[in-house]
Amino acid sequence: MRYDIAAKLAFGTKPGKVMQMTQLPDSMRYIEIAAPGGPEVMRIGRCALPVPGPGDVLIRVAAAGVNRPDVQQRKGLYPPPPGASPILGLEAAGEVVALGAMASGFYPGHKVTALCNGGAYAEYVAVPAGQCLPWPHGFTALQAAALPENYFTVWANLFDMGHLSAGETLLVHGGTSGIGLTAIQLALASGAKVFATAGSAEKCAAIEAFGATAINYRTQDFVEIIATLTDNRGVDVVLDIVGAPYTQRNFKCLALRGRLLQVAFMQGSKAEGLDLLPIMTKRLTYTGSTMRPRTTEEKTAIAAALKRKVWPWLEAGKVVPVIDKVFSLEDAPAAHALMESSTHIGKIMLDLAG
Repeated sequence: MRYDIAAKLAFGTKPGKVMQMTQLPDSMRYIEIAAPGGPEVMRIGRCALPVPGPGDVLIRVAAAGVNRPDVQQRKGLYPPPPGASPILGLEAAGEVVALGAMASGFYPGHKVTALCNGGAYAEYVAVPAGQCLPWPHGFTALQAAALPENYFTVWANLFDMGHLSAGETLLVHGGTSGIGLTAIQLALASGAKVFATAGSAEKCAAIEAFGATAINYRTQDFVEIIATLTDNRGVDVVLDIVGAPYTQRNFKCLALRGRLLQVAFMQGSKAEGLDLLPIMTKRLTYTGSTMRPRTTEEKTAIAAALKRKVWPWLEAGKVVPVIDKVFSLEDAPAAHALMESSTHIGKIMLDLAG
């Protein structure tokens, strides 16, 4: 089934007046999905530019990030929420070229990185202004575009919901994913002690290089290792992307009043034979969230927290985006194939400026 791009791109309410810097092209390149399926269903298409709504900015995209929700959407398993662009892509960096009548904080010519509601796999994307942030000083487009999806997600879960604080302990599963490396760095910067799992010696070495204690889940039992390393106390917080097969084991890893934060279900969400008693006996909190369906107001609040707390760390080099490989827009199928292989360490990016 082909998307009716022309009908769906002008999301939002009537845009009213739009301020723009220069004459814009009549059409743009984007990644089209001929039908749900494997990476091969993606191809270059052309469509009209998105029309920024009253509170939106229009960005000329220089770089975009590749994320697992993009893969799920390509497969037809993660449809965009109502009003969102049907084009793939949840994060982009580039130059503001136009803005809606009610947009504030940015003007044409500003370089921004944005948490998109969709549409980043294209030469132009419209995004609510509150979901945009300036590039950290000294950053390239690729580095800036590698930030939003991971940093918004980790901040919302680890700090807003998980209340991780200095002196506490954290276990991160999928330690070399974009989410994992972001969580490790932000937790260490905030004064926590971090353990992280990975499935190869190379990935464990990467985790150790960032200052966390690595656990190879293929050769070690992370429950036993955590018990040993914490003198049987357990950790205060677990950030999990695996899902059902790890849930019971995560309960065992948690200390009294521990928090289990679910941010993905890579190996499924249905657990058979799960014993929930530890939630009561240890007074645990088990929670999770998704980012894309959140309101613009919620995302704007997260953006403000990141600018206040995390952007100084980025500009000081205390935390850094980790990029594994960069592809052109035309090579988006290869980028998705790499994502599905799970052999990467850090972010997979699309370069639209090259």
